[in-house]
Amino acid sequence: MKITVEQLEGSQLKPLYQDDSQLGFGRIFTDRMFSMRFVNNAWNEARIEKYRSFTLDPSSCVFHYSQEIFEGLKAYAAPDGRILLFRPDQNARRMNRSAERLVMPTIPEEDIIQAIEELVLAEKRWLPKQPGTSIYIRPTMIATEAFLGVHPSAEYIFYVILSPVGAYYKGGFKPISLYVEDTYVRANVGGVGDIKTGGNYAASLMAGYRAQQKGFSQVLWLDGRERKYIEEVGAMNMFFVYGKKLVTPKLTGSILPGITRASVLELARYLGLETEERIISIDDVIDGISSGEVTEAFGSGTAAVISPVGSLYYKEKDFVINHNEVGSVTQTLYDKLVNIQYGREEDPFGWVREIGRY
Repeated sequence: MKITVEQLEGSQLKPLYQDDSQLGFGRIFTDRMFSMRFVNNAWNEARIEKYRSFTLDPSSCVFHYSQEIFEGLKAYAAPDGRILLFRPDQNARRMNRSAERLVMPTIPEEDIIQAIEELVLAEKRWLPKQPGTSIYIRPTMIATEAFLGVHPSAEYIFYVILSPVGAYYKGGFKPISLYVEDTYVRANVGGVGDIKTGGNYAASLMAGYRAQQKGFSQVLWLDGRERKYIEEVGAMNMFFVYGKKLVTPKLTGSILPGITRASVLELARYLGLETEERIISIDDVIDGISSGEVTEAFGSGTAAVISPVGSLYYKEKDFVINHNEVGSVTQTLYDKLVNIQYGREEDPFGWVREIGRY
């Protein structure tokens, strides 16, 4: 794919953040973005250009029928000067699967990766270097044809934006508390819960807001049919540790197949742990916590990598896991995975992709 790169003069560049303490998550954006348009059944106008606003018709399909998908991954600064991506091929593959589900045009995987790599290299001055920091990468596709009517758009914009982000655990790697949601539903089998589209996240906002108002960190979602089986935690996949066995909900069609989730499972097996993907009822988990059979729990996702869980609140009762402390399995998996992502340890899986140097 040929990408046109817009050259920016010094006066056009944004002031760089002063230090990593200014970095939150998703609030600061770099000077440039990648974009291309799908018109007349073809992708064209691939360009790296100055970060800008879009001008869209008020009747654009994305506003009314939510034809929109996105991905999330990170670029890391290795101690030896390399710039690393973590499994970008998996993000490109999942984005195309999301596109197919919403009747949107796919993009060759190598073109998605090329767009990401060239944009990150063009913006490498924004790459933070301190431990735990990174550049968050957000590829997105939106439907832009102007019409009112329930059918797929004929026109789209694919774009990529970058945001330097700070360390996720500023206060230390500590367990979070979960509110088990048995009223609202995130997704149903046969719907779009297993792809990355904005509607899934919009549907989660009320439950998340209620949980935070009650003093909990996140929502633990149950299935949409029986409100009985565990699905996701917030916007992460969920794991439970039963001694030396790592268990996670089976992908039944309403759970997002997380790239961090797949990596955790593979890494756990590499470290000698038994893994199991199965349907898990909330009652079984509560019984396991009460008996001590469930020894640890955590969520996994791009932003946090691994987030330890210290308690579940269900049916007006709090169930504490491992004395509300981070368990050894959780800590080991987090340390190993993060060290691989930042190039601090050998990558035995071929997950890390070097794209240049800072």
